[in-house]
Amino acid sequence: MIVGTFLLTTQDGITKWLTSAHGAGEIVFYRGILSLLMVAVLVQAQGGIAVVRANRPGVNWLRAGLALLTSVLVVAAFVHMPLADALAIIFLSPLIVTALSALLLGEPVGWRRWSAVAMGFVGMLMITRPTGAGIDWHVGIPIAAAFAASFRDIVTRRLGGQDSTLTVLTYSSVVAALGGALFLPFADTVPNLPNLGLFAIAALLATASNFLTIRSFQLAPAAMVAPFKYLSLIWAGLIGFVVWGDQPDAWKILGAALIAGSSLYVLHRETRRRNR
Repeated sequence: MIVGTFLLTTQDGITKWLTSAHGAGEIVFYRGILSLLMVAVLVQAQGGIAVVRANRPGVNWLRAGLALLTSVLVVAAFVHMPLADALAIIFLSPLIVTALSALLLGEPVGWRRWSAVAMGFVGMLMITRPTGAGIDWHVGIPIAAAFAASFRDIVTRRLGGQDSTLTVLTYSSVVAALGGALFLPFADTVPNLPNLGLFAIAALLATASNFLTIRSFQLAPAAMVAPFKYLSLIWAGLIGFVVWGDQPDAWKILGAALIAGSSLYVLHRETRRRNR
């Protein structure tokens, strides 16, 4: 999980670097088509297209569409915000899932977890610090990404174990490539050779990260490995400082810590509830 989060955050850094030359849709397309090629190799190695035949294709397409929307919004957030700030807000997603689980799935959520959700949103306000003059509308992009990711995860929970991880990954890769292609007519640049290399590296890092993260959950309880996902905030801070000179102030650091701490507390309560 530690290596997986590092690879994924490095991929995010490369993506942010590419936003200086390419739009969000273009990045999603090129990254998606290269990831699709890698997934195709995995599918072939596992026995061919038959191994990714879905039991619930409609739900898989819906989840893939939400994953595409999440990717576009995440890349757009990187355009307008420092890497660590955008990721900290996007990490509101587990807290939003908690709230949506109560509203959409009818799952019980006690006052402790509702309190954690509230504290997470306080952390978000510490990062954005709206003033009397209003709030920068760009902050809405990572917030929208967090909500899109939450709906994606809710749909994933609906899927349960009815389809394999490789099946879900294949659907997501296909939709990312096709959905990203819709943005190509509006593109005003063609990737040069160095940027194509960066796209390939980003796709490889994302695929490797997904594999390592999934494998970590297969080898150990979620309560043991999930907290290490929040190392992404540290990696993002280091990458942002080294590459762009971003220096988060004390309020942003405290806000990110509140979001991470609240999410970890929700995980703790969820684990206790399931154990009972």
